[in-house]
Amino acid sequence: MAKRFFLFGLGFSGRVIARGLVEAGWEVMATTRSGEAADCPGVQVLPFDRDHRLPAGCLDGVEAVLSSVPPDDRGDPVLDLMADAIRAAAPAWLGYLSTTGVYGDHGGAWVDEATPPNPGLDRSRRRLAAETQWRERGAHIFRLAGIYGPGRSAVDTVRAGQARRVVKPGQVFSRIHVEDIAAAILASLGRPDPGAIYNLCDDDAAPPQEVIAHACALLGLEPPPEIPWEQAEATLSPMALSFYADNKRVDNARMKRDLGVRLKYPTYREGLKSCL
Repeated sequence: MAKRFFLFGLGFSGRVIARGLVEAGWEVMATTRSGEAADCPGVQVLPFDRDHRLPAGCLDGVEAVLSSVPPDDRGDPVLDLMADAIRAAAPAWLGYLSTTGVYGDHGGAWVDEATPPNPGLDRSRRRLAAETQWRERGAHIFRLAGIYGPGRSAVDTVRAGQARRVVKPGQVFSRIHVEDIAAAILASLGRPDPGAIYNLCDDDAAPPQEVIAHACALLGLEPPPEIPWEQAEATLSPMALSFYADNKRVDNARMKRDLGVRLKYPTYREGLKSCL
């Protein structure tokens, strides 16, 4: 009989995780706000948000639960509505997808899981509060760097004609290909360590303008001109500006050592080539 996995949040990462679980022989149930997900064959999808509660007993017999649902301004929707049901189901493995944004700004210096969180953005502070609640319940915490993959990468940005090469001296970002996220989750299921925290990122924290230039080279296109930070700052949206507020290099040694993960895409170069 197949083991049962319940995934809250069948978004960009969740879809790839769910497909990997199905391929590994798990019976997967997952949620979306609409209760629909046409591109996830073999996954039973249920509607869930603050206005749509899950049916009683939906977690019965579940051996693993993962949440990728972000907190809102009221807190964590999954814990607010489903904490009692999760506790009653007593899954052997519990996980939560957080963000490396909880570390805050370190001026380009290295951070690892022992670095005290110091989030500078409201959304990162909400994430830290949520991951703390999950960890108190024995969840594995996965702090994800910038997520990319097919359909959501610098290649797609260039193809859409939306690429800009903003140059902020010393600025770097860590990234993680969505397939490597899924691989880390599957590895953790085989090596449980309740309450452990893992940084999920690749080996190459890189300036964003270099990533755009490489995507252009792969597509045989001239890269857009570089825009100095002083010039770009006044034209960027508040969301775009927030991404430049944090500057750090994220260490992934624990992911490799404790979970045995070998990255399929160790840098953005291999990852972007796959996105073609």
